[in-house]
Amino acid sequence: MFTGIVEALGEVVDITREGTNITFKLRCPFTNELKIDQSLSHNGVCLTVIDISDNTYSVTAIDETLQKTNLGKLQIGTKVNLERCMAANGRFDGHIVQGHVDQTGICTNIQPQNGSWLFDFKYSPDSHNVTVEKGSICINGTSLTVFNSEPDAFRVAIIPYTYENTIFHALKIGDEVNLEFDIVGKYIKRMMNL
Repeated sequence: MFTGIVEALGEVVDITREGTNITFKLRCPFTNELKIDQSLSHNGVCLTVIDISDNTYSVTAIDETLQKTNLGKLQIGTKVNLERCMAANGRFDGHIVQGHVDQTGICTNIQPQNGSWLFDFKYSPDSHNVTVEKGSICINGTSLTVFNSEPDAFRVAIIPYTYENTIFHALKIGDEVNLEFDIVGKYIKRMMNL
């Protein structure tokens, strides 16, 4: 389980295709603290560390993951948001994040606000995911609060710290992002539909 509080940026240093899977080799500030079999969130996608060598580590994304996330679009040099799983004795600073992306969305607008930024996102309503006003959303592994919630769109506000220390500073209009909708909201929606 994760909290959506991005710990560091990682950089893709190698990409290897193996059938329908892709193995990514990355470098990050805490590579020397990782261990094989550890779960690590990459832009909100939970992947298992399979190798550690030469100050880099490797993870593999299967076809199912590549089809439902933006990981297949990563290139050498791309930066990704990273978060190690939550320690059971730690503070719960974000919200409950499983690292299981529900679908992708598209950045439709970015508005500078004299020190902060407003980001608008649109997503396909076909999957029946929902946001709620002042509810939580996880975008590329970053826990954020929704406002201007619509059936297929929402807005978030980004403070300078988040902008500078996550991949939000590199996000452009038209970019695809990974979305994990609030787990509590998903369970309530499922119970209401039964």
